[in-house]
Amino acid sequence: MSQERTGVATFKGNPITLIGPELKVGDKAPDFSINKNLVENASLADYAGKVKLISVVPSIDTGVCDAQTRRFNVEAASLGENVAILTVSVDLPFAQSRWCGASGVDKVVLLSDYKAHSFGEAYGVYIKELGLDMRSIFVIDANDTIQYVEYLPEMTEHPNYEQAISAVKALL
Repeated sequence: MSQERTGVATFKGNPITLIGPELKVGDKAPDFSINKNLVENASLADYAGKVKLISVVPSIDTGVCDAQTRRFNVEAASLGENVAILTVSVDLPFAQSRWCGASGVDKVVLLSDYKAHSFGEAYGVYIKELGLDMRSIFVIDANDTIQYVEYLPEMTEHPNYEQAISAVKALL
């Protein structure tokens, strides 16, 4: 059974339970297997040798998640080819693709954790009560070591965009 963490996060002020470990700076980034689309999977190895900013959102079709993904898409333009910006949610790949097309998001890769919740459980962000992944940010260096982590204490809040981007830039 995966580790359960209670009392560390809320959704609209109500406590939620996160499944998985609390990762810290210096930890080796866990591997994962999540969907690029309905038939193709993605893993950490697909982004080997790149700095990775992983932006986790509960659902791309909500206001904060939409704004968070758009913000990192804008930031991606100035970060160069050695940075992969990934947005992970449990939305179906169809919904992610539709949202990207409608939003003009073309620099962030959206990945779906809807099947097995491999990412959510490995990164300690799977919400037991809701079946969603908790809003969080991970910056991982080219050697797959975590260099920045932000677990949001309240699901409806925005992450610290400036600190996350600064952490990426420090690795370039």
